[in-house]
Amino acid sequence: MNQKLISEIGKSQRLQIVNRLKRTQGLSVGQLSEVLNMSYMGVKQHCIDLHKDGYLDTWRRPRPIGRPEMIYRLTQRAHELFPQTSNAMTIDLLETAKRLYGPSAAEKLLFTIFQNRAEHYASKVKGDTLPARAKWLARLRDHDGYMADFENEDRLCIVEHHSPILDLLRAFPIVARLEGEMFQRVLHTTVKREETSASALYRCVFYIGV
Repeated sequence: MNQKLISEIGKSQRLQIVNRLKRTQGLSVGQLSEVLNMSYMGVKQHCIDLHKDGYLDTWRRPRPIGRPEMIYRLTQRAHELFPQTSNAMTIDLLETAKRLYGPSAAEKLLFTIFQNRAEHYASKVKGDTLPARAKWLARLRDHDGYMADFENEDRLCIVEHHSPILDLLRAFPIVARLEGEMFQRVLHTTVKREETSASALYRCVFYIGV
Protein backbone atom coordinates (compact mmCIF):
# COMPACT_ATOMS: atom_id res chain seq x y z
CA MET A 1 0.00 0.00 0.00
CA ASN A 2 1.33 3.42 -0.94
CA GLN A 3 2.01 5.12 2.39
CA LYS A 4 2.56 8.52 0.74
CA LEU A 5 -0.93 8.43 -0.73
CA ILE A 6 -2.36 7.24 2.59
CA SER A 7 -0.81 10.24 4.34
CA GLU A 8 -2.26 12.55 1.70
CA ILE A 9 -5.77 11.20 2.21
CA GLY A 10 -5.42 11.71 5.94
CA LYS A 11 -8.67 11.45 7.87
CA SER A 12 -10.12 8.02 8.59
CA GLN A 13 -13.50 9.17 7.24
CA ARG A 14 -11.91 9.71 3.85
CA LEU A 15 -10.47 6.21 3.96
CA GLN A 16 -13.95 4.88 4.74
CA ILE A 17 -15.30 6.67 1.67
CA VAL A 18 -12.52 5.32 -0.55
CA ASN A 19 -12.96 1.76 0.77
CA ARG A 20 -16.72 1.87 0.24
CA LEU A 21 -16.40 3.24 -3.30
CA LYS A 22 -13.86 0.52 -4.12
CA ARG A 23 -16.58 -2.09 -3.60
CA THR A 24 -19.02 -0.32 -5.95
CA GLN A 25 -19.23 1.14 -9.43
CA GLY A 26 -19.87 4.56 -7.92
CA LEU A 27 -22.16 6.14 -5.31
CA SER A 28 -23.81 9.50 -4.73
CA VAL A 29 -23.11 11.63 -1.67
CA GLY A 30 -26.52 10.64 -0.30
CA GLN A 31 -25.81 6.94 -0.70
CA LEU A 32 -22.39 7.26 0.92
CA SER A 33 -23.88 9.24 3.78
CA GLU A 34 -26.45 6.50 4.39
CA VAL A 35 -24.16 3.46 4.24
CA LEU A 36 -21.38 5.10 6.27
CA ASN A 37 -23.72 6.75 8.79
CA MET A 38 -22.06 10.13 8.24
CA SER A 39 -23.54 13.58 7.71
CA TYR A 40 -24.41 14.54 4.14
CA MET A 41 -22.37 17.75 4.25
CA GLY A 42 -19.40 15.97 5.83
CA VAL A 43 -19.37 13.33 3.08
CA LYS A 44 -19.80 15.98 0.41
CA GLN A 45 -16.81 17.97 1.62
CA HIS A 46 -14.62 14.87 1.83
CA CYS A 47 -15.63 13.90 -1.71
CA ILE A 48 -14.85 17.40 -2.98
CA ASP A 49 -11.40 17.23 -1.36
CA LEU A 50 -10.70 13.74 -2.70
CA HIS A 51 -11.82 14.83 -6.16
CA LYS A 52 -9.55 17.87 -5.99
CA ASP A 53 -6.60 15.64 -5.01
CA GLY A 54 -7.23 13.28 -7.92
CA TYR A 55 -8.62 10.24 -6.05
CA LEU A 56 -12.21 10.57 -7.29
CA ASP A 57 -13.88 11.52 -10.52
CA THR A 58 -17.56 12.18 -11.22
CA TRP A 59 -20.21 11.27 -13.74
CA ARG A 60 -23.89 12.01 -14.15
CA ARG A 61 -26.26 9.07 -13.69
CA PRO A 62 -29.61 9.55 -15.43
CA ARG A 63 -32.78 9.29 -13.33
CA PRO A 64 -36.33 8.54 -14.51
CA ILE A 65 -37.47 11.93 -13.23
CA GLY A 66 -35.49 15.10 -12.68
CA ARG A 67 -31.89 16.01 -13.27
CA PRO A 68 -29.12 13.38 -13.49
CA GLU A 69 -27.54 12.40 -10.18
CA MET A 70 -23.85 13.10 -9.55
CA ILE A 71 -21.93 9.93 -8.76
CA TYR A 72 -18.41 9.66 -7.33
CA ARG A 73 -16.07 6.82 -8.28
CA LEU A 74 -12.38 6.06 -7.81
CA THR A 75 -9.63 7.07 -10.20
CA GLN A 76 -6.53 5.13 -11.22
CA ARG A 77 -4.55 7.02 -8.59
CA ALA A 78 -6.79 5.64 -5.85
CA HIS A 79 -6.11 2.10 -7.12
CA GLU A 80 -2.57 2.47 -5.76
CA LEU A 81 -3.96 2.73 -2.21
CA PHE A 82 -4.93 -0.94 -2.21
CA PRO A 83 -2.73 -4.05 -1.81
CA GLN A 84 -0.79 -4.94 -4.91
CA THR A 85 1.65 -7.76 -5.45
CA SER A 86 4.84 -6.74 -7.21
CA ASN A 87 4.85 -9.01 -10.25
CA ALA A 88 7.59 -7.30 -12.27
CA MET A 89 10.08 -10.14 -11.80
CA THR A 90 7.41 -12.78 -12.41
CA ILE A 91 6.41 -11.08 -15.65
CA ASP A 92 10.04 -10.79 -16.71
CA LEU A 93 10.64 -14.50 -16.04
CA LEU A 94 7.54 -15.47 -18.00
CA GLU A 95 8.53 -13.25 -20.91
CA THR A 96 12.02 -14.79 -20.87
CA ALA A 97 10.58 -18.32 -20.82
CA LYS A 98 8.37 -17.39 -23.78
CA ARG A 99 11.34 -16.07 -25.77
CA LEU A 100 13.59 -19.03 -25.00
CA TYR A 101 11.13 -21.91 -25.12
CA GLY A 102 8.09 -20.63 -27.00
CA PRO A 103 4.68 -19.21 -25.98
CA SER A 104 3.54 -22.45 -24.36
CA ALA A 105 6.36 -22.32 -21.78
CA ALA A 106 4.90 -19.28 -20.01
CA GLU A 107 1.41 -20.76 -20.14
CA LYS A 108 2.60 -24.04 -18.59
CA LEU A 109 4.28 -22.17 -15.75
CA LEU A 110 1.16 -20.13 -15.09
CA PHE A 111 -1.00 -23.26 -15.20
CA THR A 112 1.19 -24.86 -12.53
CA ILE A 113 1.04 -21.75 -10.34
CA PHE A 114 -2.76 -21.60 -10.47
CA GLN A 115 -3.08 -25.35 -9.96
CA ASN A 116 -1.04 -25.01 -6.76
CA ARG A 117 -3.18 -22.06 -5.71
CA ALA A 118 -6.34 -24.08 -6.30
CA GLU A 119 -5.00 -26.84 -4.05
CA HIS A 120 -4.23 -24.25 -1.37
CA TYR A 121 -7.77 -22.85 -1.46
CA ALA A 122 -9.36 -26.31 -1.62
CA SER A 123 -7.53 -27.32 1.56
CA LYS A 124 -9.01 -24.37 3.43
CA VAL A 125 -12.53 -24.12 2.03
CA LYS A 126 -15.19 -25.61 4.31
CA GLY A 127 -18.85 -26.47 3.98
CA ASP A 128 -21.10 -29.26 2.73
CA THR A 129 -23.09 -27.12 0.29
CA LEU A 130 -22.02 -25.11 -2.73
CA PRO A 131 -23.10 -21.75 -1.25
CA ALA A 132 -21.20 -22.52 1.95
CA ARG A 133 -18.03 -23.39 0.04
CA ALA A 134 -18.38 -20.33 -2.18
CA LYS A 135 -18.75 -18.12 0.88
CA TRP A 136 -15.55 -19.58 2.32
CA LEU A 137 -13.71 -19.03 -0.95
CA ALA A 138 -14.87 -15.40 -1.05
CA ARG A 139 -13.55 -14.96 2.49
CA LEU A 140 -10.16 -16.40 1.51
CA ARG A 141 -9.95 -14.23 -1.60
CA ASP A 142 -10.87 -11.15 0.44
CA HIS A 143 -8.07 -11.99 2.87
CA ASP A 144 -5.69 -12.19 -0.11
CA GLY A 145 -6.52 -8.62 -1.12
CA TYR A 146 -9.17 -9.15 -3.82
CA MET A 147 -11.88 -7.27 -1.90
CA ALA A 148 -14.26 -10.15 -2.54
CA ASP A 149 -17.96 -10.24 -1.66
CA PHE A 150 -20.19 -13.32 -1.60
CA GLU A 151 -23.64 -12.86 -3.12
CA ASN A 152 -26.52 -15.30 -3.14
CA GLU A 153 -29.63 -13.33 -4.02
CA ASP A 154 -30.56 -13.46 -7.68
CA ARG A 155 -27.53 -15.59 -8.57
CA LEU A 156 -24.79 -17.34 -6.66
CA CYS A 157 -21.57 -15.46 -7.31
CA ILE A 158 -18.36 -14.00 -5.91
CA VAL A 159 -17.67 -10.37 -6.80
CA GLU A 160 -14.10 -9.07 -6.64
CA HIS A 161 -13.46 -5.33 -6.64
CA HIS A 162 -9.66 -5.41 -6.73
CA SER A 163 -6.87 -7.54 -8.20
CA PRO A 164 -3.42 -7.50 -6.58
CA ILE A 165 -2.10 -9.23 -9.73
CA LEU A 166 -3.63 -6.81 -12.22
CA ASP A 167 -0.30 -6.17 -13.97
CA LEU A 168 0.18 -9.92 -14.46
CA LEU A 169 -3.38 -10.23 -15.72
CA ARG A 170 -2.82 -7.50 -18.29
CA ALA A 171 0.56 -8.88 -19.40
CA PHE A 172 -0.76 -12.44 -19.76
CA PRO A 173 -4.53 -12.46 -20.51
CA ILE A 174 -4.56 -16.27 -20.07
CA VAL A 175 -4.56 -15.53 -16.32
CA ALA A 176 -8.26 -14.63 -16.62
CA ARG A 177 -9.07 -18.12 -17.90
CA LEU A 178 -6.84 -19.75 -15.28
CA GLU A 179 -8.62 -17.84 -12.49
CA GLY A 180 -11.97 -19.16 -13.68
CA GLU A 181 -10.64 -22.72 -13.91
CA MET A 182 -9.16 -22.38 -10.42
CA PHE A 183 -12.58 -21.46 -9.03
CA GLN A 184 -14.08 -24.48 -10.80
CA ARG A 185 -11.52 -26.87 -9.28
CA VAL A 186 -12.08 -25.48 -5.79
CA LEU A 187 -15.89 -25.46 -5.95
CA HIS A 188 -16.33 -28.57 -8.14
CA THR A 189 -18.84 -26.87 -10.43
CA THR A 190 -18.99 -24.69 -13.50
CA VAL A 191 -17.90 -21.07 -13.10
CA LYS A 192 -18.27 -18.19 -15.54
CA ARG A 193 -15.85 -15.27 -15.11
CA GLU A 194 -16.89 -11.80 -16.28
CA GLU A 195 -14.59 -8.80 -15.91
CA THR A 196 -15.69 -5.22 -16.42
CA SER A 197 -14.00 -1.86 -16.01
CA ALA A 198 -15.25 1.69 -15.92
CA SER A 199 -12.95 4.63 -15.36
CA ALA A 200 -10.22 3.07 -13.20
CA LEU A 201 -12.54 0.57 -11.53
CA TYR A 202 -11.84 -3.14 -11.63
CA ARG A 203 -14.74 -5.53 -11.11
CA CYS A 204 -14.74 -9.27 -11.72
CA VAL A 205 -17.76 -11.50 -11.15
CA PHE A 206 -17.51 -15.27 -10.88
CA TYR A 207 -20.95 -16.76 -11.56
CA ILE A 208 -21.11 -20.12 -9.84
CA GLY A 209 -22.98 -23.19 -11.03
CA VAL A 210 -24.02 -21.64 -14.35
